Amino acid sequence: MDRLIEWLTAHIPSDDETTIVHGDYRMENIIFDPSEPRVVAVLDWELSTLGHPLGDLGWSCRPYHCPPGIDGVLSFQDVDRVSPGIPSEEEFVASYCHRVGRPAVLDWMFFVAFSFFRAAAIAQGIAMRAKIGTASAPDAAERGDRARLMAELGWQVAQKL
Repeated sequence: MDRLIEWLTAHIPSDDETTIVHGDYRMENIIFDPSEPRVVAVLDWELSTLGHPLGDLGWSCRPYHCPPGIDGVLSFQDVDRVSPGIPSEEEFVASYCHRVGRPAVLDWMFFVAFSFFRAAAIAQGIAMRAKIGTASAPDAAERGDRARLMAELGWQVAQKL
């Protein structure tokens, strides 16, 4: 986590765009239309704030970088993405850019690494609440135990930039 913090601090993109961000934008918080490929609702806005819009994009792309087999963590590795129509990460980011009129995403791995940093920080908070007995979820200790893994995944992503 310390190395990731240092790396993120040294690689903050010069682009300082600020918008309303969801904070937990991912497939599990989306309701899709049952008959056509379109989103009908976005749920779970408790982490919404002001921030860089690419933060939400990076957060939603974590399944492309998560290894399979972590209980409760979505991974697109070792699964058939083609049959259900899940695009590659490159296709997903390109589609986003096309829809919002952005020519490209510079420093893409920064935003993905930052998303893992956020996941690690959130997991550390959950771990502390589990430790002191104030966690509301029955699996809080297990979720908190993922802090180190999320920081390690973030560091692996950071090394790709």
